[in-house]
Order: sequence, then C-alpha cells, then structure tokens
Amino acid sequence: MDSPVVSPAWLEQHLGDPTVRVLEISNVTEPTAYCEGHVPGAAWLYWKSACWHETDREFVSPAALATLFGRLGIGPDTTVVLYGEPVQYGTYAYWAFAMAGHRNLKVLDGGRKKWWAEKRPLSRTMPAFAPVDYPVPMPDASMRVGRDEVKAHLHHGHRLLLDVRSPEEYAGKRVAEYTMAFDHGAERPGRIPGARHFYFREVLNDDDSFKSPEAIRAALAAYGLAPERHDDVVCYCRLSHRATLVWVALAGLAGYGNVKIYDGSWTEWGSIVGFPIEK
Repeated sequence: MDSPVVSPAWLEQHLGDPTVRVLEISNVTEPTAYCEGHVPGAAWLYWKSACWHETDREFVSPAALATLFGRLGIGPDTTVVLYGEPVQYGTYAYWAFAMAGHRNLKVLDGGRKKWWAEKRPLSRTMPAFAPVDYPVPMPDASMRVGRDEVKAHLHHGHRLLLDVRSPEEYAGKRVAEYTMAFDHGAERPGRIPGARHFYFREVLNDDDSFKSPEAIRAALAAYGLAPERHDDVVCYCRLSHRATLVWVALAGLAGYGNVKIYDGSWTEWGSIVGFPIEK
C-alpha cells in the first residue's frame, strides 16, 4: 500500500493543480466551519451523504461514487485529497471511496486542525466545478469484514482483533466515547470477546497528524501487540470512523499487511440478540 498521507506542505504546493481535488468531509449537516475557512479549492461534503448508500444499510456504491465524483469534476485519474472535521472523517471517506473503487486517494496529514495551526492559506469561497464523465469503477471489498466472519473467527490465534475505542468503551463503562455529549449507539456496552485494546489516539500526535511508523510500532508494542505474528488484523470502534485512522496508520504507514475493518463495529455487534460480549 503506497503512503495514503500527504503533508500540508505538499498540498499547499499543489493548490490549483487540475489533477488534484480536495474534499472536506464534515460530521455535521451544515458547512458552518467550512464557510469560516477551508483549504482553497476544497469542496464540502457531509459524511453520511457522501459515504453511505441512500437507502440500504451499506456504503456508497460504485455507481453513486461515479455520479458524485463526476459532479465534482473528478475523473478516474484525479488525485483526491481528503480531510475531516473531526480528523477521522477524512480517513473514513478514504476507506469508503476506496471500497467503491477510486484508486487515487490521499489523506491530508493533521486535517483541518494542522492546516489552521500552520497558518496555511484559507478560502471562504465555495468552488464550482465543470462536471466530467466518470465510468462506474470496480469495487474493492478486501479491506472490510462483516459480523459473521468476525464471529466465526473469535479466539482464533491467526487473527488480531483490535478494539480502538476509548478505555471506558472497551471496559463496558460507556457506549460512546467520553468526549461525546451522549452515551448511546448500541443496545449493550462491552466489547467483542477476545478483542485487544489499542486506543486510536496512540497513532496520532497532539495536532492530529500521524505519528512516524517507528512510533506507531512502539505504541503497539507498549500494548503488548505484535500484528506481524498474525495472518490479519481487524479493527473496530463504535461506527468504524476511528478504526479507519488505525487502518491507515497500520496498513499505510507502519507497513502491516492484511489490515481490515469490521464495518458494523460496536453499534452493530452490541445490538444483535445472542451475539457474545465481554466486559
């Protein structure tokens, strides 16, 4: 996996490059923060509208991605740079768009937070794009697993199952992260049996940029984790947003192969009657 991360300096050098398109992915339905200032030339997207299927409990389809990207002037060869507000929404969109079939995706290191902190150029103008034809791409489901596969491999030593939620969520004291104003999202608190804890913030610096590959490996070792000893790694959180940060860090930066995400995460697992949990 080529590095999926580009630096703010790289992106600033490529502002105005017609082969690069920047997308801000937001967790709120109105572009309030975007209108206060965004990376010049960046389009704004609400994460659910961009990443989820309109009616099915599924992610954006290749056909829907082709329509969305074509409307934004993005072709199959366009480099799409994503950043989130908060940071995990950028990596979540990366993962969803990669599954739908776009091959040239990048994540802005540190996202909006680091770009602002470094006082890089900002715009309050919403750009307009000439639409292009985007052929429906081939999807790639190799980076995800479903609940039945997770259940079938519980306690199998060949798989490392990583719960990347907060310590409180992992211990079954909360359903949502402690920073959230609410505490819901699944019927039961707890964790998937056999899951090892690895808090997602361990792969990030304070400015939301990714740590170095060496620091990521050291953080894993501090938790007693050795992904290289397993055939594959499956990450999950509550909705799979935070899990995508760890997926990018492990597969894209630290060089671990065969890293996947359990897409339903705890929202699904913790709500299924009869599925086992630990606390």
